[in-house]
Amino acid sequence: MQAKDFIHEGQVDECKANRIDHFFSSFNIATILNRCRIRKAKGFAAKDIFFTLFAVSFFGKDFYHDVIDNKDIEFGKDAVYDFLKRETFNWRKFILCLAVQIILFFEKLTSKQREKVLIVDDSTLERPRSKMVELLARVYDHADHRFLKGFRFLSVCWSDGASFLPLDFALLSSAKKKNRLQEVTKKMDKRSCGYKRRIEAQSKATDLLEPMIQRILSMGVRANYLLMDSWFTMPATVAKLRKHIHVVGMIKKTPKILYFFKGKRRTVDGIYRLLKKRPGRAKLLASALVTMKDGSPAKIVFVRDRRKKDWLAILTTDIHLPDEEVVRLYGKRWDIEVFFKMSKQHLGLEKGIQTRDFDSQIAHTSIVMVRYMFLALEQRRQDDPRTFGALFRACCEEMKDLSFMMALQRILELAIAKLQAAGDFVEEIYQALISAIFGTAIDFFGLNKELCQRS
Repeated sequence: MQAKDFIHEGQVDECKANRIDHFFSSFNIATILNRCRIRKAKGFAAKDIFFTLFAVSFFGKDFYHDVIDNKDIEFGKDAVYDFLKRETFNWRKFILCLAVQIILFFEKLTSKQREKVLIVDDSTLERPRSKMVELLARVYDHADHRFLKGFRFLSVCWSDGASFLPLDFALLSSAKKKNRLQEVTKKMDKRSCGYKRRIEAQSKATDLLEPMIQRILSMGVRANYLLMDSWFTMPATVAKLRKHIHVVGMIKKTPKILYFFKGKRRTVDGIYRLLKKRPGRAKLLASALVTMKDGSPAKIVFVRDRRKKDWLAILTTDIHLPDEEVVRLYGKRWDIEVFFKMSKQHLGLEKGIQTRDFDSQIAHTSIVMVRYMFLALEQRRQDDPRTFGALFRACCEEMKDLSFMMALQRILELAIAKLQAAGDFVEEIYQALISAIFGTAIDFFGLNKELCQRS
C-alpha cells in the first residue's frame, strides 16, 4: 500500500504522501518489520496495516472512523486488531533498529566532536474512563502531585543537539499489587515478547534503566553522556549506569542522601553552605568534588534558580567536565519534554487508540514513536541543506571555511569597485564611508575577540 491510496485528492496531501513513501522506502521499513517478526502467516501483509496505522495522524484521520469503521480500506477491523494484539511481534527491536539507521544518517551531517547524549525520563499516560484495561494501575504524577489511572511511559531517547529520536520505552503499570487495578488477563508463551513486556510493566523504573542502556549501546549507538532528572539520579542508580556511560543529572535536596565531602558525609545542602560562592549575579554559583556511597568520585555543580531565590544542584560522574559544560549538557534534557507533549497532543499517544489488550498498547506506542522519528527526520531535512545531496554539502563546506573577515573583505572590495566606477565626484563620500566601515569594524572586533577567533 502507498500513502496516496489512503488520502483524498489534494496537492498538500499528495506532498505528504510522497514524503511518507520516501521515508518507508529509504529506510527499508518493510524489511525491518520482517526481521523483527512483525509479519503475518496469512491474510493481508503486516507492512500494509502498519503503513495505514502510521499515516492516520498525518492526514487528520481517526483510528476508529477512518480505519476500523472505514469500508473503503481493503482489510477489515479484525485484521487490524489481530495485528495489534500479536504478542510475538518484537516492537522493541524494530524501534531500535530503525532509530539506529536514522542516527547513522544524522551522524553524516555532524562532526565527531559534537556530544551525543541519551536522555531518560518518564511521563504519565492517563486513562481516566477505563476499567478493564490490562495492567491498568494507579500511578503517581510527579508534575501534578496526584494519583491517576493509567500507565507510566518510561523512555530513553537520543540527541545530537540538532535532532531528537526515541530509542526505547517501557509501559509501566505498578510494582505494587495494591495499586494495580487489573492484572494480566491474557495467556501466552513465556518466551514471547508480550510476556516479557508484562513482567517488565510490573517492575520498578530504576531497575529497567541499566538493561535499556546496555541494549542501546550494544546496537552501536554512540553517546557521551546520559541525562536524567532528579527522580532517577539516585546513588544506587548512578552507580549502575556509570559502568556504561557518564551520567549528568539533577539531584534532590534531601537529608536521606549523603555525599562524602571534606572528611564527612554531608547532604547536598550542607555541601553548598561550605562552599565559597561566586560574587554578583553569577549563574554558576560553585562546584564541589565529592565521593559517592560506592566510593566513586563525582562533581556537583550549583546553579542559580531563576524562578525563585534558590539554587539547583547538577551531578556528573565526569569530574573533568567543566562547570559550564555540565550546565550546557543538562539543558539538552528539555528536548524529551517536547517529545512527550508532541506525542500526546498531536501524534495520538494518549488518546489515539482505546483498547484493553496490553500488546495493543505496546504496538500503538511503538507506531507513535515511529511517527516522531519521521517528523524529526523531516525537520532535519528542512533545516540542514546538506541533506539535499553532494552539491549542497560541498557548498555548505565552502561556507563553513569562509570566515567572517573574508566575507567582509569581499563585500568591501565589491563596494569600493562600484564607488570607483561612479566617478571622481564621490571621492569624499568614498573616503568617509571606508573610514566609517573600518572604524566600526575595529570597535566591533575589539569588543568581540572571541567571535573573531571563531570566524
